[in-house]
Amino acid sequence: MLKAIIVDDEEFARSSLYFLLQENCDNVYVAGIAKSVNEARTLLHQHQIDLIFLDIAMPGENGFELISQAQIANATVIFTTAYDQYALKAIKANALDYLLKPIDIDELKEAVEKASKFIKLNKNENNRNESLKNLANDLTNKSSIKKITIPNGQGYRLIDIDDITHIEADSNYSVFNLINSEKIAVAKVLKDYEEILPENRFVRIHKSSIVNLAYIKEYHSKNGLQVVLKNGESITVSRRRASDFFEKIKAFTNLKNED
Repeated sequence: MLKAIIVDDEEFARSSLYFLLQENCDNVYVAGIAKSVNEARTLLHQHQIDLIFLDIAMPGENGFELISQAQIANATVIFTTAYDQYALKAIKANALDYLLKPIDIDELKEAVEKASKFIKLNKNENNRNESLKNLANDLTNKSSIKKITIPNGQGYRLIDIDDITHIEADSNYSVFNLINSEKIAVAKVLKDYEEILPENRFVRIHKSSIVNLAYIKEYHSKNGLQVVLKNGESITVSRRRASDFFEKIKAFTNLKNED
């Protein structure tokens, strides 16, 4: 049985999530409901909590102000939020779970199941905490994503996006190529990372390739349009993506010149 709390400033959101959990998640016991971060802190002091359903946008302190207490309590967080493109990108980049409002029953069940497995395994909690810290930093600064969290066999690994030269598709896997020549295969499709990575830095040039514009040495059209990376590797740019590539490389070059 997972002991959970719900943190949301909206009464309807709190009560509807409580009802959905009662009706659909037998392994979750709601130990308390808070309408503010301050009330949530009190609940974390009073109970040993496994799982926090945490709203992001709340008056006064937002949900991210509770992250440090969640880390101390060793609690797993599932964010609940109305759509916010940047927030969702940051959450996805850190491999953390979220539920969009209004909450879908099947998505709720899936999120609870994932949390339950994670808590039972209790693996690499330090990495999980690092992901929460990184997420808080991303959203506090409202800057481009600086790091992403990718799953590996032992838990999660945080990678600086500056260390990524390009990402290749391999069936249902994405293979990260790093500046130190390391390759890391992740069981996610390329589109997932196309949505997460900053579009002013990374561009999809082929159905099988995303490149970091900072690592392009040159591009030419000797045998079809090709980009050459600083490590000498050559990657094809598909015809249908050429226009977008030229726009992105021009904007990136102009930005560098301004710096």
